[in-house]
Amino acid sequence: MNKLKNELKAYQNEANIWMVSGGITNSAGNLALHLIGNLNHYIGAEMGNSGYQRDRDSEFTIKNVPRDEILKMIEDTRHIITKALLEFPEDWFSRRYPLEEFGYPMTYEYFMVHLVSHINYHLGQINYHRRLLST
Repeated sequence: MNKLKNELKAYQNEANIWMVSGGITNSAGNLALHLIGNLNHYIGAEMGNSGYQRDRDSEFTIKNVPRDEILKMIEDTRHIITKALLEFPEDWFSRRYPLEEFGYPMTYEYFMVHLVSHINYHLGQINYHRRLLST
């Protein structure tokens, strides 16, 4: 989550967070909202029983949220997922994750590795987006 905050802070022009260009169809702002929703849903709600209700479509349709507001959302999400992970019984990681997001059963551990990969994929997109727009 700190890396996501740092990527957004690295945009010299805040408006560029919401820009799309050429074949880039997702802005850094929308990717950040997507990661916030994703982690709140899969870790906060599914593992931590936070009660979070995800609206995945809005993660990609909402525009022009101020950077400071997104940074606060990231920090709030960091607290929620930290709480969920600290309270989650370690011996449950080998248990079956309740959702079959890929059409087959998997363990919590397997799904957590997927989430880390998913985060890093979008962090790379955001980093590339920023560097592309700053040239």
